Amino acid sequence: MAGSGLSCPDCGSSNVVDDDLYCQSQRVCEDCGSVVSEGRLTTDRAEGTDVAYNQTTAVAKQPCQNQIKGLQRLRAFCRILRLNMEVEELAETFFRQAYSHKSFIRVSLQKKEALVGCCVLVSCRLRNWPIAMGSICCMLETDPGLVGGVYQELVKSLNIEAPSVGITDILAAHSQDYKIGPLHVPEELAENAKDLTKRAVSLVELAGDSWIVTGRRPVPIMMASVYLAWQSLKPTKARLRFSLEKFCQLAKVAKCRPAQKRVGEIKAVLCTLGGEIPWLQAEVTPANVVTVAGDILDNRYVLMRRALRTHEKLLQAEAQTRQTEDSPVTQVDAPDPDRRAPPRQAEQDPGEATAENAQEPSGGGTDSERGDAEADQGSRAAPPNWGKRLLFAPPCVTNPKIRRVEAPAQPDVDGDADISDSEIDTYIRTPQEVREFARAGKVLMETQDDNTASD
Repeated sequence: MAGSGLSCPDCGSSNVVDDDLYCQSQRVCEDCGSVVSEGRLTTDRAEGTDVAYNQTTAVAKQPCQNQIKGLQRLRAFCRILRLNMEVEELAETFFRQAYSHKSFIRVSLQKKEALVGCCVLVSCRLRNWPIAMGSICCMLETDPGLVGGVYQELVKSLNIEAPSVGITDILAAHSQDYKIGPLHVPEELAENAKDLTKRAVSLVELAGDSWIVTGRRPVPIMMASVYLAWQSLKPTKARLRFSLEKFCQLAKVAKCRPAQKRVGEIKAVLCTLGGEIPWLQAEVTPANVVTVAGDILDNRYVLMRRALRTHEKLLQAEAQTRQTEDSPVTQVDAPDPDRRAPPRQAEQDPGEATAENAQEPSGGGTDSERGDAEADQGSRAAPPNWGKRLLFAPPCVTNPKIRRVEAPAQPDVDGDADISDSEIDTYIRTPQEVREFARAGKVLMETQDDNTASD
């Protein structure tokens, strides 16, 4: 179709037609084949718009293989934990948002795998589904520190206000793992799940009040509480004979190694409170404390106050006894600052000389030297453990870890330094050296007396 009023700028022919061969129509000279566009491909803006090349070729972005595998593993976790579809969809939403976030784009594959468990964990907490971080770490088979760091970064990046879950909140779900119902074990060993959970929660609360829970992992404490609750509900001979290992085999759960220590710690607290029960005539020991655990838990607040008052009275009595024992010794053996040593130390008994040299190594030194020696002894003395004086204290205080102390740098000794007489006395350590020194001093004194008499 010839265009009206147009001519070819090359040959001057007016035989210009519309060419619809390409995506946009052009006007071409039929005689010489030149494109008559007058500076643009279209003469009317209604025929098309200027579109960028990347926009015309863009397609929907497909997720990468790691993201697809992560979503598949997330759904598998939700199936294992038997979560409902609401929690699963929320976890998938969090995973897609976090995977494309700048905080998780350039991270290692191990952190991206941990991100799957963290999304499931935060979704469960938002929907009040009891699950612990230790369970997620066990399923991921990774370091708990790594999962905790990824969880904190996930909550901060997506601005999620996830509620914190206490140990008593997940204890109900944890006790469901123990197969000790009437359908699994004999009747004398069977226990109702509701009563078992109630007693275990009371034991965990007691452990929290006595600082046993502080800084500890929740699974061993929950296992110890469930075991003691099972024994205390029906303290028969058959149940008391079961150790923690046999109980775990009976309940078909894997035993945690620290759980045995938590059992001993909870029993120690129960024994402390059981000793304050006024109607008990027999002594409460770890062997029979399970039989009175119900009475202790029912009156634990009153018994704790009584135990604290009894402990304070014992400390006061010990302090008074120590003062009465130390007061006469202080009056008799108090050193006199004006007192001087006798002039003839060589004539004393070697044993006494040894004691004096051991007690007063710097007797002839100056006050600054004595102060330095006292400061050195004070720095070497270990600080007192204040947790030993308390009835209930955190485990890190009552049993602190022995930290390595770096040895001070030794000064350079070149042999030209002046050595005082008091410092020389400190080098005499062995009894043999003390006896030889005393014998030499005695010989010198006798020689001086002879010389004086001859003069």
